[in-house]
Amino acid sequence: MRDTGPLHDVSLLEVASYLPGEPVGTEYFLAHREQDGAGEESGAETMFKAPRFRHQVDRDETPADMMEKAATALAERVGRDAVRGVDVVLTNTLLPEVPFTGPGAEVAHRLGIRADWVIDAHNGGCASFVHLLRLARVLVGTGQARSALLLNVQNCAGPVMTQSEVRTLPEAVIPGDGCGAALVAASAESPVLGIRVAHHGEYTRDCGLTLSDGRKYWEPGTSQMHVGFTPGRVKDIVERGNRLVPDVVSGLCAELGLETGDLDVLITNQPNRMFLEQWRTRLSLDPARHLDTFDRFGNLFGAAVPITLDHALREGRIPDGSLLMLAGFAHAGDFAGAAAVRWRGGAGHDARHGADADVTGTGTTATDVTEDART
Repeated sequence: MRDTGPLHDVSLLEVASYLPGEPVGTEYFLAHREQDGAGEESGAETMFKAPRFRHQVDRDETPADMMEKAATALAERVGRDAVRGVDVVLTNTLLPEVPFTGPGAEVAHRLGIRADWVIDAHNGGCASFVHLLRLARVLVGTGQARSALLLNVQNCAGPVMTQSEVRTLPEAVIPGDGCGAALVAASAESPVLGIRVAHHGEYTRDCGLTLSDGRKYWEPGTSQMHVGFTPGRVKDIVERGNRLVPDVVSGLCAELGLETGDLDVLITNQPNRMFLEQWRTRLSLDPARHLDTFDRFGNLFGAAVPITLDHALREGRIPDGSLLMLAGFAHAGDFAGAAAVRWRGGAGHDARHGADADVTGTGTTATDVTEDART
């Protein structure tokens, strides 16, 4: 599904992130495997080769807590007024604290945001940043909003993967927790050039909650919840995942009149090393252009793209003017998406780095944009 584009320029202006606690080494899981007699990884567990480290959220740290901290870091870069003045708040949480609602309204209240739009998007999975960016682009690009705050939380590593039964499984060692935040606004400074998505509803049942006693998650019982794939379908799911991300990236490049070789940086979700290698191979990209934080932070699910982008920017790995491709696929392949961004290569970039930081590309400061949006 191609994106026909907004009426006005929309830019991804800035990102920030938050990682809970201290890094947790792989030895934590290996020690529990030995104690519980699970043994070492077998050759069949290629999908679950461990990152060196990951962060784990405490059971009492809520998604709203994580989002507030990431948004506060974002405010330190763009100004508190720019964050407080957004009129759209979009969130995605992998493990919602409350099953029937997300934390958007609470986060907006904590940050002093009086938004016209608060949307907690529970779909999109590991590609949810692209999903949220697309929503923001439509709302801002059609003039219904001036700026949007995007918040992605991955929070299952600590609460789920450290359970006594789950932590011995090979997949338990892969996830890490964290939150990414982004500011999107009417601007030509870092324009979103295009977005392409693909929906495959036929794959929705290939990934879901696993409970050994067969109960529904809301029913009483003692089995420990984790996410698993449909038995016997793992091979199909792997090939599907290998294909989906290159397909949406190549398709978007074709729509924009680009070759994949024109991409300066590719940032994707990071389920494991195997997928990362397959994607860049199929797209004929040098590894240096496909950035990830898998070995430091593990599988960050939907938060991977904004967190990796944030760290790459702070480390000076993305020069101004770079052509970015942000992409991913969700769950067992029910959704995939890609977004192309010209990072700080559009109109208004020079003004941003002057004495009066112009984040809209229209001669308006961040404070002006957010005050206008609220009135």
